[in-house]
This record gives sequence, C-alpha cells and structure tokens, in this order.
Amino acid sequence: MEMPPSASATRVDVPRALKDAAIAGLLAFGMFLPLIGFRTYQTMSNELALEGRPGLLAIFVGLVMAASLLGSLVVRPLAERRAAMRKPGASVHAARMRATIAKWFTPFALGFMVLYPFMVWSFAGTQGSVKWIDNFGIQVLIYIMLGWGLNIVVGLAGLLDLGYVAFYAVGAYSYALLAKEFGLSFWILLPLAGILSAFWGILLGFPVLRLRGDYLAIVTLAFGEIIRLVLINWVDFTNGYAGISSIPRPSFFGIPFNADDDGFAAVFGLEFTPLYRTVFLYYIILGLALLTAFVTLRLRRLPVGRAWEALREDEIACRSLGVNTTNTKLTAFATGAMFGGFAGSFFAARQGFISPESFTFVESAMILAIVVLGGMGSMIGVAIAAVVMIGGTEIMRDLDFLKLVFGADFDPTQYRMLLFGIAMVLIMIWKPRGFISTRDPTAYLKERKTVAATFVKEGRG
Repeated sequence: MEMPPSASATRVDVPRALKDAAIAGLLAFGMFLPLIGFRTYQTMSNELALEGRPGLLAIFVGLVMAASLLGSLVVRPLAERRAAMRKPGASVHAARMRATIAKWFTPFALGFMVLYPFMVWSFAGTQGSVKWIDNFGIQVLIYIMLGWGLNIVVGLAGLLDLGYVAFYAVGAYSYALLAKEFGLSFWILLPLAGILSAFWGILLGFPVLRLRGDYLAIVTLAFGEIIRLVLINWVDFTNGYAGISSIPRPSFFGIPFNADDDGFAAVFGLEFTPLYRTVFLYYIILGLALLTAFVTLRLRRLPVGRAWEALREDEIACRSLGVNTTNTKLTAFATGAMFGGFAGSFFAARQGFISPESFTFVESAMILAIVVLGGMGSMIGVAIAAVVMIGGTEIMRDLDFLKLVFGADFDPTQYRMLLFGIAMVLIMIWKPRGFISTRDPTAYLKERKTVAATFVKEGRG
C-alpha cells in the first residue's frame, strides 16, 4: 500500500538527521576552535600567553548540533507539510496578505517612532532612557537612512556599490571642517554636505559608466578605500588618525543644550539633563530618514525612477528603448550619495568627534547587508533589516545574564559579529530574496498588482 504524498513528505529520517548534526558539529568545531577555543591574555611579565577554553567550545558546538537536529526533526518536516498542503495560487494570496499587512504596518511604525522617546522616558526614567534613545533609536535611524540611500543605487538602479561609506565620510568631514573653520550652523551645512557628497557621487559615476556587476563593485570598493586613505594621510587638512574633535552641536533655534543660563533647560525653566539634546537629535534624524523615504517614493514615480528600475532589470533593453543610461547612472549615484552626506553630517554633529576609523569598509558591508537582507527595492524591508541587525547587535551589549551559562569571563560583545554572520547565513538560506521578497511595480496598467517572490528574479526582489 502506497503512502499518501503528504505523509511521505513529512516522514522524519532520524539517522540522516543525526549524520547531519554530526557533520555540523565537526564543521563548527573546526570554525570555532581558533575563535572560541583559545584566548590570548597578557601576563605579569608583559608576555602574550594562550589559554584554552574547551568548555566554552563544547557549549558552542553543542548548540550548533542541537540547532541542526531541531531543523532536521522539526522545522523541515513542518515546512514540507505546509508545502504539500499548499493550494494552487497560494503564493499570490500570501503576497496579497503581506501587502495588506504592509499597508497598516507603515502608519503603525511611523506612530511608534514618533512616540518612541516618550515611551522610553516613561518606562526607563530620565537617566535610563538616554541609552535607549541614543544607542538604539538614533543609531538604528542612521542606518535606516543610509540603507534607504544605498537602496536607490543598489535596489532601484541595480548598481552594486561597495564604497557607499565614502559619501558618508564626505558628509561628516564637510560638516566638521566647515563648522569649525567658519562657524556655520548645522542647518546651513546639512544641505551643503549633501551637495558635496552628490558631487563626489557624480565623480564616481563617470569612470564606472561602462562597468557592471563585479567590476563595478571592485571600482566602488577602491573609491571607498581611496577616500579613507586620503582622510588618514592628508594630516594638515583632516588631522589624520587623530580625527576632528569639538565639532559644534546643533542648537534649538539658537538655544544650546548646555547647563548655562542661556541653555535649553534654563530658558524653559527645566532641570538640566542631557536627555533633552538626545531627544532633539532623535527627531532630527527621524525627520531626515522620513525625508529620504518621501523623496525616494516620489522619485520612483517620476521618469527617472522608472529609468532606474529599467536599468536594474536589463541595461541592454533599457538602451534599446532610448533611455539615457549615462544620465540614469549618474542621477542614481548622485541621489544616493546626497542622502549619505546628510547622514554623515548628522553623525558628525551627534558625535562631536570623527576619525577615519568610523568610515571603514565594514560600514559599507553593513549598509549593503541591510539592503540585501531587507529585500532590494523594498523600503519597509530595509527598515526591518536595520532594526534587526543594528538593534540586535546593540542588545548584545546588555546580555550579561549569558555569563551564568558560559562563565564569568564570557563577554557577549566579543561575539556580536560572529552571531551577526551566522544570522546572515541563515537568513540567506531561508529568505534568499530578503525579508520583503515581493515588490509593488511603479508603473502598472489599470490596477496595481503585487509581484510575488516566485515571479521576481533571484536577488532582484
């Protein structure tokens, strides 16, 4: 008697699951042995010594094996059972459901972001809310804005840019140098930093007009490294590795956020606390991020936005239709660079100090990962990916309870990037097109219909 397809699809192969778990454990042992199995420390005689940590290594390998068993015995059978029971057209129905959720998700998320400082203030108090608003709220919004700016270049125009942090650095150094030398205000230098970054975006665009794919990525990577090396070696102009300090902070209509008699707290009769400046900076970056989203959405409906999408899908067909690919690429680079410059100027104003160490290739990779994991072309997906990646890595700083499991010497902050890499691999396995794999077309006939993930080219969702 033959077994029904649904039953055969959900049958669990225990020996195969154990074999996969053993292989995963061996691979984890080989990868974690140099990273976790040993620790270097400095002795009293100022010598570097090596200490083994077999217990911690065994815990990590055991977690990997347990995760492999869980996936083989529970997760995979459930996924196969759902796939066997799925009806024809279910993917389109699911895409419509996701579109409906996205319709209500946007106003809810916007309201949450507007009320976030007051919610944190009410729960954590004046002293405890500074960390949550600054390290989580402001930090996440900076990367959301950077992700949306790079999404124009990568997600809409399909141009792989690995040097986006260069425009971030141009905006930061433009604001820092001009503010210190000429004493100009933040609101004057903010658009100027964006204009200068857009100018550098055009300069980058000209040499790469005929490049695509990996070649374009290599050139943009080189551009980002050139900018970083210039910032390091042009000491007379940028102060090199020492960076630029005492950068002027933005004020509230000319009222500084200090403890003086003319400060914000004294003018409004409030008790002085650094929380006021933090909340003010939060709403500045929130406004800049919303401006980025608004301009991007408007540009997508204009001919230049449709030209970006045409260039992303097929450059040869784009040329055959009479689209000027030169101007299309330049506008994509310039627009994305402009928003990177805005974010860089805000970063310099928020920190009060910048150095070349803040603008390394890791930052470009982080921003690109946010765009890819969120779903290229999806603004909601990019925002979700930024919250998960940046907020998740920041939360790792506060997981001190893990010391009860892994030992008193365990420092969660040392494993943030390791867990971040593992999470990226898992997401790419289960969601290769990103968190939001569907896309609403800009141009449509009579009725807008959501494009399901199955009809979107791999990596273009």
